Amino acid sequence: MVTYIVRRLVTAALILLGASFLVYLLTAASGDPLAEFRASSAPNKQQLMDSRSALLDLDTPAPVRYFKWLGGAAQCLVPFTGSCNLGKNIAGQPITDALGHALIQTLTLVTGATVLAILVGITLGIITALRQYSTLDYGVTFMAFLFFSLPIFWVAVLLKEFGAIGFNNFLRNPEIPLPVSLGVGAVFGAVAMIVAGGDARRRALIGGIVFAAVAAVLIYFSVTQWFKTPGLGPVVIAIAGVGIAFAVTLLTAGLRNRKALQSALIAVGAGVVLYFVLQPLLNQATFLMIVLLAVAAVLVGMAIGYFMGGYDRGQSMRAAAITSFLLGFLILLDRFMQAWPAYFNNSRVRGRPIATIGAGTPNIEGDFWILGIDSFTHLILPTTALILISLAGYTRFTRASMLEIMNMDYIRTARAKGLSERTVVMRHAFRNALIPVATIVAFDIGGLIGGAVITETVFSVRGMGFLFLDGIQHVDPNPVMGVFICVAITAMAFNLIADLAYSALDPRVRVKA
Repeated sequence: MVTYIVRRLVTAALILLGASFLVYLLTAASGDPLAEFRASSAPNKQQLMDSRSALLDLDTPAPVRYFKWLGGAAQCLVPFTGSCNLGKNIAGQPITDALGHALIQTLTLVTGATVLAILVGITLGIITALRQYSTLDYGVTFMAFLFFSLPIFWVAVLLKEFGAIGFNNFLRNPEIPLPVSLGVGAVFGAVAMIVAGGDARRRALIGGIVFAAVAAVLIYFSVTQWFKTPGLGPVVIAIAGVGIAFAVTLLTAGLRNRKALQSALIAVGAGVVLYFVLQPLLNQATFLMIVLLAVAAVLVGMAIGYFMGGYDRGQSMRAAAITSFLLGFLILLDRFMQAWPAYFNNSRVRGRPIATIGAGTPNIEGDFWILGIDSFTHLILPTTALILISLAGYTRFTRASMLEIMNMDYIRTARAKGLSERTVVMRHAFRNALIPVATIVAFDIGGLIGGAVITETVFSVRGMGFLFLDGIQHVDPNPVMGVFICVAITAMAFNLIADLAYSALDPRVRVKA
């Protein structure tokens, strides 16, 4: 294993060296960095050209400049010295500083979208594979390819028009007409009938229940002006927590494992009690405090599962820990909702909270909750656009992999031994189906660090994509090389991690030197 890793790292270093040399030369030869000054009629034109030439060291041939840049970049390999030197851009800003800011903007933008696309895509892939050739399968396949084929800039424009401008106008007077409530309820009811499966009577019953529930909730939202003063409250959190406990137990242990179900339900009860205890503490919340509370929630859930025991203590611990974490998320969401009226009426927001450009409202002030809502409202549109576009790949890869695995001999053997369908799918099929998905995720991580160039441009986010395009536009190799190094190292690292993950996902795979 160690020999394999060392060999891969040496190979990656050689590839990185050759690729960086090629990218540097191509960038340097892509245009004239002094073109904007040559066409200028400014009296100090020559001074500006000399200054730009000195800054970019244009009097030195490009291959020699590359090795000068490589000498500064090599200093980044020495930890804790602070001597990392990737050059400066045409504005005189160190590339390391520009990269730090751009990387934060890009990760903030696309990390949530990528994680949600992976989770939702894998879930839909599994469901459609288990319901092959059903109405649900055809519907998900159609929608996945539809969104995949749409241009990202057109999706972004539609989201701006209806998700921002239209919704902001709606928030002025958030009343939902009765026909709209009934229509939305009918749509959700029809979707529930397709998803439910079973005989016609069962589907009709589930569709009717969903229709009535959704229509009633929308009517309640309209009557109470919920969108102006939203909130969940302990009752809704408790009801949702019970549903989460049953769902998590079903997926992780099966409802026959009563100890696991009881552990999850006890975690829900503890979470509802802590809802009241934590309110004063959450008024002084910081990011570090939220992280520590999330870790504490998981540990409390694991402790509950451990002391509840059962024939498989590990299943009880997993069910309770996951339930505790998800319940904590609901409590956090409720606290953000409590801060919504203050954010909505902020003088900088002016009653139009869903933003269309930028990563934050300029000069806005507030506590953790106000600033958190501001970041979320600026991220919701680009995140949605990226999810819609990237969902199809994960869905189709997971579906194809699951269909192949479900026809394997060992799956038929597992069923013949009398194992439950949940055990067959989650423990035997799903784990092996993740191998090709792990490869796709490893490739996408590199693209994630590189930035969603078009999305960042449409929504005016100054991330890695913006930094890369700015370097190309001004024929400045330093920003381009900074982005290239980040993307290349990340892609190679995660490809190595994917290779090592194969043996963890499938014991038949062995990594050898």
